[in-house]
Amino acid sequence: MTPIRHADPATRATIQDWLERFAACVRAVDYAAARPFWHPDIVAFGTYQELIRGLTAWVETQWDNVWPRTADFAFAPEPAILLSEDGGTATVIAPWNSSGFHPDGSRFDRPGRATLVLARQEDGRWLGVHSHMSLQRGVPQASFGARPVKAR
Repeated sequence: MTPIRHADPATRATIQDWLERFAACVRAVDYAAARPFWHPDIVAFGTYQELIRGLTAWVETQWDNVWPRTADFAFAPEPAILLSEDGGTATVIAPWNSSGFHPDGSRFDRPGRATLVLARQEDGRWLGVHSHMSLQRGVPQASFGARPVKAR
C-alpha cells in the first residue's frame, strides 16, 4: 500500500499562508480579492446548490448567501495537507469557524469543515479547483447578518 504523502514544511507553510489570505477575504467580504485564489472553472459543492461549476456561479450561489451574513471566518491552525505523488495537487482538510447572527443580531458559533483541492500552477502559485465546505451538525443554517460586500 502506498503511504499517504503529507506536505513538507515549506509546502505546508505556503498553503497555510494561502488559507489565511483567503480567510481574510471572507472576513472582509471582498470578492474581488478572493477571486484570484480560485480557478475560473472551479467545481464546488455548496449549501445552496448541489454541484456548482464555475467561479461566477459559485460567487452568486454561495459567497453571496454566506459571506455577508456571517463574520469572523478562520481556518483552524493545523489542517491536514496531503500532496499528490508529483506534488502538483494538494488536498486540504481543515476545520473552520465563523460567527452567525440570530434575527435579533446576537451572534452564535458557526463551526464547520472544508475539503479543498489546490493545483500548483506553472509559476508556483496554488489555485483552488474544488471546494466543499459544510457546517458541523446541529449548527443553524440560517444567519441574518447584513455586512456590505467590499468589492465584487
